[in-house]
Amino acid sequence: MKNWPLWEVFIRSKNGLEHRHCGSLHASDATMALENARDVYTRRMEGVSIWVVPSAQITASNPEHSAELFEPAKDKVYRHPTFYELPDELKHM
Repeated sequence: MKNWPLWEVFIRSKNGLEHRHCGSLHASDATMALENARDVYTRRMEGVSIWVVPSAQITASNPEHSAELFEPAKDKVYRHPTFYELPDELKHM
């Protein structure tokens, strides 16, 4: 187990909702990671879908550089649907 890679686990709780990161685990391969994720993170039927991703394959932004990464989006308010009223029938938006 010492050399097993670290996997990040994402669970979708209900159909139509997004997957959310719920933790990490070590496993020898993707199949074992899925099975272990099911056993560890969905013991009480919390999920309908599981994603496992090798941690080494994730590239993340540096929070210290968030201003320069996200600043250009501030002047493009038209990209954000904040000007629309959504009907009550529309869920999960």
